Amino acid sequence: MAPERRGRGRSERSGRRLDEATRKLDEADRKVARKLDEARRRLEDAEREVAQATGPIWGRPEPGARRARFTREEIAEAALAVADAEGFDAVSMRRVASELGAGTMTLYHYVRTKDELVALMDNAIMGEVVIPEGELPADWREALKLVARRSHDAFQRHPWALAAMTDAQIGPNGMRHLEQSVAAVAELDIDLVSTFEIISLVDEYVFGYAMRQREPGPDDPDARERWLAQVSQYVDEQLETGDYPQLAGLMPEGGMAAVWERMHESEATEDRFERGLERVLDGIELDLERRGAL
Repeated sequence: MAPERRGRGRSERSGRRLDEATRKLDEADRKVARKLDEARRRLEDAEREVAQATGPIWGRPEPGARRARFTREEIAEAALAVADAEGFDAVSMRRVASELGAGTMTLYHYVRTKDELVALMDNAIMGEVVIPEGELPADWREALKLVARRSHDAFQRHPWALAAMTDAQIGPNGMRHLEQSVAAVAELDIDLVSTFEIISLVDEYVFGYAMRQREPGPDDPDARERWLAQVSQYVDEQLETGDYPQLAGLMPEGGMAAVWERMHESEATEDRFERGLERVLDGIELDLERRGAL
């Protein structure tokens, strides 16, 4: 057999072996993924059963002093540190236990499920929002301003929290925050529904502002820069068609890229949050005056 034919034969056999090895590896990966999914579902089912059987973490006392190595506050602090540094997805029972210098099973002695861990985190953040005793202003408008500012500051420290904490169990600090929010408007002559509408309106402004603070596009700075360049180019090209006269009339020299820059500069100042908050409160005050509630 000619050397070149023998070489081709060896190459073909090697290719077939590589294909077979790749197929087996892919099949093994799928089996592992199925096993992991099954284990994950079983863990989630077990956690739900535990939660249903025991109720919220706030309904039971902390472990006795003889066995307690960590307080709930210390566990929450460790979890928040992980989320602040690496994002909420990095938070797990194993990771938090590691941060505390403990084994995962040790942490389960204090926190029975991931939902309970999230509840502790949420309660810790709400503790940052709660106004110290005796410092809530008597004037409804100043009181709502202070509540809004403390919420805003908490989201600045924990920008991931708005999306991650939506399903968290309300805890003691959440109840204190709700109590203070109601107390802020207690002087007003309004009914229950109006009370919660006003509180919710201010919260919605704070939440919306926090969401808008997130940089547009991908999280990676280089990828975001490319994304912004592509969006700016597309918008500028569309404006040149003449189909968007209102937008075109607003565009400064430099086009959409200049708009991004100006908006970024505006959002980087606290004045913008305060201006928006004043406008919201102006609207609430005007409505209250019309209804004779002031």
